Amino acid sequence: MVKNSSNTSFQEITTHLLSSGFIYQGSEIYGGLANSWDYGPLGVLLKNHLIDIWIKKFVRSIDYNVLIDPAIIMNPNVWKATGHIDNFNDPLVDCKKCHCRYRADELIKNQVKDIEVEGKSNDELHDLLIKHNIKCPNCGSSNFTDIKKFQMMFKTFLGVTEDTSSTVYLRPETAQGCFVNFKNVMRTTRRKLPIGICDIGKAFRNEITPGNFTFRTREFTQMELEFFFKPGEDKKWFNFYKEYCMNFVNEIGLKKENIRFRDHSKKELAFYSKGTTDIEYKFPTLGWGELMGIASRGSYDLERHQKSSGEDLNYLDPETNTKYIPHVVEPSFGLDRLILALLCDSYKVEELENDSRIVLALDYRIAPYQVAVMPLSTKLTDAAKKIFDNIKEYYDAIFDTTGSIGKRYRREDAIGTPLCITYDFDSENDNKVTVRNRDSMEQERVNIENLNEYIHSKIFK
Repeated sequence: MVKNSSNTSFQEITTHLLSSGFIYQGSEIYGGLANSWDYGPLGVLLKNHLIDIWIKKFVRSIDYNVLIDPAIIMNPNVWKATGHIDNFNDPLVDCKKCHCRYRADELIKNQVKDIEVEGKSNDELHDLLIKHNIKCPNCGSSNFTDIKKFQMMFKTFLGVTEDTSSTVYLRPETAQGCFVNFKNVMRTTRRKLPIGICDIGKAFRNEITPGNFTFRTREFTQMELEFFFKPGEDKKWFNFYKEYCMNFVNEIGLKKENIRFRDHSKKELAFYSKGTTDIEYKFPTLGWGELMGIASRGSYDLERHQKSSGEDLNYLDPETNTKYIPHVVEPSFGLDRLILALLCDSYKVEELENDSRIVLALDYRIAPYQVAVMPLSTKLTDAAKKIFDNIKEYYDAIFDTTGSIGKRYRREDAIGTPLCITYDFDSENDNKVTVRNRDSMEQERVNIENLNEYIHSKIFK
């Protein structure tokens, strides 16, 4: 019998992640900080592996694309130009009885099935609260304040003075770093359209109701691509990246039955958008949630920055000798959500004949450790350590000597390690080790001199 993500609670999975060292509560020794999470040793390894795979797929494998690393704190005029200062807000509502705060649209969606709240004004949301007798989840009251705008950008000050002249913001998205550097990238790389500018980095949003572990946080990492091309090619590149992104989430191991496209309705689309599609994942207990979006943004961002900055951001087409503002398609991944989906999707509990085991059946390339090296006895530690020292030059590996060999296997299964190498008393004579496979639990004797070649063939199969 196997219990996997489809019949496992979200809480069971997150408890395992917390206890095993993937993720920690932020500032835990001080009682924590609401919705703040730290990646532990296992989480960091997994995160870096996933970033490497994304770079290979979206930067190295597409000849048009380059990678930059824009600053987190930008000139505030960037956010004025894009409308974030005036319009980047959530509909905030307070319960008059217990004073708990909520996002009005999320409050309605959570209590009314299949209701459309996207694009609704504050007045329309207020009418829905009354019409459907929406109740406060904390105290059960239906007495709410009027809905107010809640600015989602974190504000701080640059320099020694704290006034409006020194006000800056933590970026709420990484995309604008690509747009404001479009001219620099074109000049320094001497490229022609189409061109993709990629970036990976932190973004910050002062969410009213963050939650569900690392699914919705105030501090998160995005992996984004702004792909610039000639006007009129919008549909071509939008469809290309829809398929390309879906292939990516399939390749990293997410089960096909747990992922889907969701096209945004006209009411959800920004006025300048030619189309947006999300890739969603079906989280245990929580249901469908967005992993990423592919947005056809037209020329909106570059036009806004050209008008606000006074810089000419037109592209001179060498084939037609005409100038135009390029159009853009934006595939944007939430790295933390993608990690959470992979961990949920790979979690399973297998009932064996006389035992059970937790397994994280992660893609071998993404698993925190690809290899664990274990001496069968502490008397063999020195010989086994020589093998480990050689392997760790090429793979993320762990050396494990604590407990029986069976307990060590179970421990590595539970953190997703694909291969366990055991150096035993026979190894001293036949120059071979036993390699155990995480998924099948099958064991194979492999020559020590061929070990690196063997591991490579399994990890990158």
